[in-house]
Amino acid sequence: MDNRQYSPGGFSILPPVVKNLLIINGIFYLATISLGYSMNIDLIDILGLHYFKAEKFEFYQFITYMFMHGGFSHIFFNMFALWMFGSILEQTWGPKRFLIYYFFTGIGAAIVHYVVFYFQITPTIELIDNFIYQPNIENLQQIVSTHRFAIFDDTGNITSLFEQFKVNYSILANNPTDTAAMQNVLNFMSEYKIHYLNQPVVVGASGAVYGLLLAFGMMFPNAMIYLYFFVPMKAKWFVIIFGVIELLSGIYGRGGNIAHFAHLGGMIFGIILILIWRRKDKKSSNFSY
Repeated sequence: MDNRQYSPGGFSILPPVVKNLLIINGIFYLATISLGYSMNIDLIDILGLHYFKAEKFEFYQFITYMFMHGGFSHIFFNMFALWMFGSILEQTWGPKRFLIYYFFTGIGAAIVHYVVFYFQITPTIELIDNFIYQPNIENLQQIVSTHRFAIFDDTGNITSLFEQFKVNYSILANNPTDTAAMQNVLNFMSEYKIHYLNQPVVVGASGAVYGLLLAFGMMFPNAMIYLYFFVPMKAKWFVIIFGVIELLSGIYGRGGNIAHFAHLGGMIFGIILILIWRRKDKKSSNFSY
């Protein structure tokens, strides 16, 4: 186990994979801003990762989502961590192994996030499906009493349908046999299910970055990391603390729109791949940590 301390060099001497990842992320970020303003094209909606049951989901999003970011601070801190930890790991592993690890942890982060999300939204989807298959006031009231409707639509289509839904729901509350009102509510619920599944979009390299952090902590556990550029801390404790924070934040819902379980997923898939490589390298005796 190598316990030396490292620090990344300047941009001109960065290893090739890290350098190209930084450049590509920067290009995608600038394209997101410029196309959004000039042509009203939402690249985050197109290239961000949607839920696998959503109409907007595409398999290529498992890769492209890692190059999309929601704001300057988002991309800045991700790229800073990629530069800081990725440079050392690529120099240690070599470009091929580093690139495999980066994408493996990034994809793994997305899988973990949406597996957790699947269990979170399944009760709501089941209630909506029950109403669609059996449209009656009892099934409708189960949805209304347990679900908080989330409406986000710039075009106004779902917003308009939601306003009509509220009117028709009031009608049904007084007259459950009103077939016209029930049909209107049914139409809304069918559209809302599509809208609801399309809403979640995961973007950013954070999952892969947490995988890099995990790898750094495992390979250089006693290297010193300065938390907030001031507090010195050994890498192994840094990784453990951040892992616990992400776990607790994911369980208790802290952190707003941050995909905490994606961060954990990057770390989990990182552990898996590193252990596989260690076993393989031990058998071949061609590489040692």
